[in-house]
Amino acid sequence: MSRPDSETTFQYDALLVGGGIMSATLATLLHQVEPSWSIAIVERLDELALESSGPWNNAGTGHAALCELNYSPELPDGTVDVSKAIGVNEQFQLSRQLWAFLVESGRIPDPTSFIHPSPHLSFVWGDENVAYLRKRYDALAAHPLFAGMEYTEDPAVVEEWAPLLMAGRDRDQPVAATRSLSGTDVDFGSLTRQLVAGLADRLTTEVVTGIEVKRLDRIEGGWRVRGKRLDGAERYESTARFVFVGAGGQALTLLQRSGIPEIRGFAGFPVSGEFWRTTDPAIVARHQAKVYGRAAVGAPPMSVPHLDTRMVDGTPSLMFGPYAGFSPRFLKNGSLLDLFRSIRLHNLWPMLQVGFRNLSLVVYLVGQLLAGKQAQLNELRQFFPDAEADDWEKIVAGQRVQVIKRVPGQGGVLQFGTELIAASDGSIAGLLGASPGASTAVPIMLDVLAECFPDKVEDWRPALEKMIPSYGVRLSDDPELAADVLRDTAQTLGLSAA
Repeated sequence: MSRPDSETTFQYDALLVGGGIMSATLATLLHQVEPSWSIAIVERLDELALESSGPWNNAGTGHAALCELNYSPELPDGTVDVSKAIGVNEQFQLSRQLWAFLVESGRIPDPTSFIHPSPHLSFVWGDENVAYLRKRYDALAAHPLFAGMEYTEDPAVVEEWAPLLMAGRDRDQPVAATRSLSGTDVDFGSLTRQLVAGLADRLTTEVVTGIEVKRLDRIEGGWRVRGKRLDGAERYESTARFVFVGAGGQALTLLQRSGIPEIRGFAGFPVSGEFWRTTDPAIVARHQAKVYGRAAVGAPPMSVPHLDTRMVDGTPSLMFGPYAGFSPRFLKNGSLLDLFRSIRLHNLWPMLQVGFRNLSLVVYLVGQLLAGKQAQLNELRQFFPDAEADDWEKIVAGQRVQVIKRVPGQGGVLQFGTELIAASDGSIAGLLGASPGASTAVPIMLDVLAECFPDKVEDWRPALEKMIPSYGVRLSDDPELAADVLRDTAQTLGLSAA
């Protein structure tokens, strides 16, 4: 990153807005490659990881595309495109390697505090869906990153893998499932807090909570960051050579306020989610897996239904969802005015275009909003036919702000995924979007380093390769290295051998 020489004395070399898994990961990487840098993490709430990184605000799947069918769409010609599934798995392996390094080096004493083995299953019913899953399995089974994936159309085998799926189901109904024993369940809230605590203990990173950043103003050689306490009792101001905005949905508004031209044309569409949860030991004991199905016709990719085993604070539970909702807030603890405050002349037309082009999504969301308890129970019973509503409670998950971007020749486009926005001089960057999000925090933050510090990355390579042995290498192109990485990280993290 080339910046003009300046007499300015900065309080920090890097200031990270938002106390979630993204900022925690970036701070960890920066500390490893530049141990002398001073780093600040500024969080608006009084604790870290209470928004999208919180364990009840995300599915905690450890997205490796082992079971998430939205990463392997069926094309009009009937073939199944698995390229995105392979790419997501590649990304997750980078995350696993960094976590394993931190465990081996003693930075995280106990991996079971944030990650557990959990079989990942895809489950479908009906002739058309069975044919699709069979094609998906055929396309992935021989790939080194999907080694060991199993496939069955036998109801008895499905029942053995996940008993709840077949409890009360018509045995004549065509079903199919795949299973990957290398899947995981991840508590990203616990991981975030441990990463930041380790940095704070080394006195290189300052954590400031309870401060809502309101302004980002460019100054010579860097940025002035201003904010206030949520209770209004205190103002906050600091300066930094580099700023990262990892503030979840609020990143859009903050990047707009920074005035960088790269944010022009971007907008956000907030979607809230609800899950049903049970901690009934008799039910939880019969489902030790994460099971994903296919999204309903007209439903967005982030609405893929799943019945997940979760382990939070040592207590197992099951979650089913998501049921889509709507709130104009960009954060779960945000303002009802968030959406309206983000509207600018440069993003209004892309937003309107997306609305016109995605009427089926609008219809789906309206249907979800109007759905009563019985309709939601019926969705759960497609996975667990014997489910009873009284055994479950409703919880509200985190807010997701889907990216709307202006694409030349296409106008406004609704994008499902993440988008890295960086100023041309690399002095500020931010992250927009959602899934796979937390699971791919490491590769996304490596992209931040490459985008914002291009003149330093080569010097940092030895440190990056020490943390991430496959850094710069596609595991898909090196089956032997892929097998080594899967085996070694599984052993270090206390997971079933892959």
